[in-house]
This record gives sequence, C-alpha cells and structure tokens, in this order.
Amino acid sequence: MAYLDTDDGGRIYYEHHRAPGLPVVLIHGWGMSGDYWASAVEALLAEGHGAIVVDHRGCGRSDRDFGDMSIGAIAGDVAAIVERCGASRVVLNGWSLGGAVAVAAADLLGERVAGLILTCGASPRYVQGDGFPHGGLPEDVLGIGAAITADRPGFFRALAEGASGDGASEAMIGWVERGFLATGPRASDTLAGLATLDQRALLASFDFPVLSIGGAKDSIADPAIAGFAANCAAQGTLLTLDTGHSPQLENPSAYNQAILAFVRKLVR
Repeated sequence: MAYLDTDDGGRIYYEHHRAPGLPVVLIHGWGMSGDYWASAVEALLAEGHGAIVVDHRGCGRSDRDFGDMSIGAIAGDVAAIVERCGASRVVLNGWSLGGAVAVAAADLLGERVAGLILTCGASPRYVQGDGFPHGGLPEDVLGIGAAITADRPGFFRALAEGASGDGASEAMIGWVERGFLATGPRASDTLAGLATLDQRALLASFDFPVLSIGGAKDSIADPAIAGFAANCAAQGTLLTLDTGHSPQLENPSAYNQAILAFVRKLVR
C-alpha cells in the first residue's frame, strides 16, 4: 500500500500490484473503495498483468478533508499515481462514477493509455440532456445529498441492495453497505458532478479501443448509457452482461474473462 500527497493537503491511498504484463488501473464507483476490485486484481495477476487500485478522495482509506472533491480532481489523482508507479502504458477501468473519472484521466494521460474499460460507467453522461435521452434527471442526482443527510443508514442500505444485484446474499449486501457507510461526509459533492457531466466529445476523441460493459439488469445506471458510450467511441465495443450495476461482484468469472480478453488484444 502507498499514499499520494496532493497539493491541497490530503492523501490518496493506492495499491500497486506489480507484474510484467500491461497494468490495469482500477477506479471504483462512488462511495466504494478499491476493495471491491479484489477478484479482478486476482485474475489480472494470475495472467501476469499488474494492477493499480485507487481509493477516491473521501472514500476507502483516502483522507476525507479535501478542498476539491470533483471528478476532475480525482482524475488528476489517478494520473499522478500512474506517473508515480512509473507505468508507461496502462489500461484504465472505471466502474460507475469511476467511468467518468477514467475518461477524464485518459485525457490527462494521453499516449500512456492503451485502452479504456467502462464498467456500468456513468459516462459520457449520467443524466438526460440535449441529444441524450438516457438516465435520470439532474435534479435526482442533486437531491441525493439531502437524502443521505435525512437518513444515512436507510439510504445506503437501499443503495447497497440495488448495487448488489438481484438475488444477492446478505453477505454481499452487507459488504457493499459497509463501503457506502464508510464514505466521508463530502462525497456527495463528487456525485453532484454527474448532474452536469458531458464527456461525449472527449470520449469520441480517443483513438484507443474502448470496451463498454453494461448490466442488463442495472437499476442504478441506465443500461442504454453503456451502448451510447460504445457508439460514441471511435473504437468502441459493447458487452452486455446479465447482471445489475456491479458485474465484477455479481458474476466475477464472466467479468474477469471479459476484461482479460480485452487486455490480451492490447498487448503488443
């Protein structure tokens, strides 16, 4: 484990699992932590690929007291950690809100990026807007902070149930719930960025392969967003799994096979 000291005085927790193959940067969803990538890390290492796992500002083992909690700031942390790890070429994999972080980080990292995976990603948009009829409404996202304040345990219990997928065990729901409950009080500032996020032009500008993985039963991110992202990217591919919002937790075998197949194609 290691920490990155940021310019605004906080520390970002990350793990660098070294291996000779192409490393994959794993960027978790809102309110979660890098712990929820454990199965993917195991699969990558077993095939000889490294993994860099980052805890967002306000989440996991990272500090809580940052002046800037934006998606852009988290993307800057990811880019700085890739630099710190000395990785000349990486694959970025962002889950949920982490998808928006991954797209922003890809823009910062430029030629270092070999490929991008969006796992039920909140990119290029998460809510409806001009020319984008998918997802919910901006006011729904902006109201989440107040809902958390009103009933933090109740809100996160319901969210954990939705993020764990149909038929999830109590152990799974409880694990996800504990991740949400550990989130810092300003994490909703990060989430609010999804109300105005628009990465359509940025995603379309990338010249590397993009794998957009959607969950057919996803109740948190409209599955149509994954298809839109795949069509938006110049070299985009859509893969729909029979899961909800967390395919790496709900069906790790199928999910790991998919990301390994994608990484294999990028190795040169």
